Amino acid sequence: MASRITDASVEAMLTREKAHFLQRNPKSRTLSDESSKYWLRGVPMHWMIDWGTPFPLFIEKASGVDLTDADGNFYVDFCLGDTGAMFGHSPKALAETLRQASLDGFTTMLPSPDAPIVGRLLAERFGLPAWQVTATASDANRAVLRWCRAITGRKKILVFNGCYHGSVDETFVGLENGREVADPALIGEPRDITQFTKVVEFNDLPALEAALAPGDVACVLAEPLMTNIGMVLPDEGFHDALRRITRRTGTLLVMDETHCMSSGPGGYSGVHGLEPDAIVLGKPIAGGVPAAVYGFSAETALRISNYLEHREPGRSGIGTTLSGSKLQVALMRTMLETYFTREAFAPLIELARRLERGIANVIIKYGAPWHVVRVGARVEFMCSPDRPRNGGEAGRIIHRPIDMAIHHYLLNRGVLITPFHNMMLICPATTEAHVESLINGLDQCLAELV
Repeated sequence: MASRITDASVEAMLTREKAHFLQRNPKSRTLSDESSKYWLRGVPMHWMIDWGTPFPLFIEKASGVDLTDADGNFYVDFCLGDTGAMFGHSPKALAETLRQASLDGFTTMLPSPDAPIVGRLLAERFGLPAWQVTATASDANRAVLRWCRAITGRKKILVFNGCYHGSVDETFVGLENGREVADPALIGEPRDITQFTKVVEFNDLPALEAALAPGDVACVLAEPLMTNIGMVLPDEGFHDALRRITRRTGTLLVMDETHCMSSGPGGYSGVHGLEPDAIVLGKPIAGGVPAAVYGFSAETALRISNYLEHREPGRSGIGTTLSGSKLQVALMRTMLETYFTREAFAPLIELARRLERGIANVIIKYGAPWHVVRVGARVEFMCSPDRPRNGGEAGRIIHRPIDMAIHHYLLNRGVLITPFHNMMLICPATTEAHVESLINGLDQCLAELV
């Protein structure tokens, strides 16, 4: 029988843990007060205050999975920059490449000798032959949407309800009572972005087929599994049907693997044999230094080449000056050669299985109405008994006070998980002892809550 976790017990824990946070972080509080004089909302990037804490922690050092804050508190980091540091903070091989790169120049607006090597490695790892570099996955997604619209002559795109593809305006559209609506939280967008975006629920094949049937959608932009609203897995046969429907309707299929690269050395698409027309790889591709890439299938690249032969000369609207820099490409080479390999991933996935089992055992021990899911080296638990099948269902069960209470409880005991949901990553620096510290922390937290 499921144990009852009451609103009162959650509120009591959250109140107590916030007070504990204030007590143990006086220097971070002082730094926050000082920063508020000069930075918008007191931080260099406004997401940094989205942890739900009274003020952000100020981190002095990050190495492997070890974080040290301004007050000298130590943390085991399972967030890892929300995938940006997927292979740990400042891994040795990357740090050495960065040291050498600092002597050889950062950016020249010309390719370096690493360029053909990195292109070959990307093709070998991710199965597509034609690549480009951007500064962020948001930039990469924007560029891919432009290319897709250009070569298909279609204006509309399709995304799944509850998706996240960075700061791409057209993807901030969801479903409300079966109709597309712009996200009301989107800042400063003057256009009706629902005009060129169709939205259906993930795993809803009839709705997908109906939306693509008119032949007016340039591409489907999707994660192979949804990750930023909790992990929502594809139903059996979903990807085969998605590929079949997109091909039949002349719609390009784009996989945004930015959060799914933890699935294996070729991402989720590589592990499961998906055949996208384009793929986007973000945050961890250069170890957390700003860089992303997007790649195209041979057929799509040929269509782009044919399009370029007839386009008007002038600015394309695709690309930025620092994209494809010498530094980015050097770091990507190191990441691809050292970390995006079967040998590097095998122990990460095995340890992630240990974490998954440990969390499942804690849930069973207390009869908590929760579940846990794992894909590759990525693990997540959701405070709901049933796995959601789409973004609509997932959105109704996350971002609750219980998540915040758990995050505060773990944080005050030296364990960091992703603030927006309950995601955890395993990296080469993660040990069994680190995993046990998280499992034990969650065990103690549930003991108090129930």
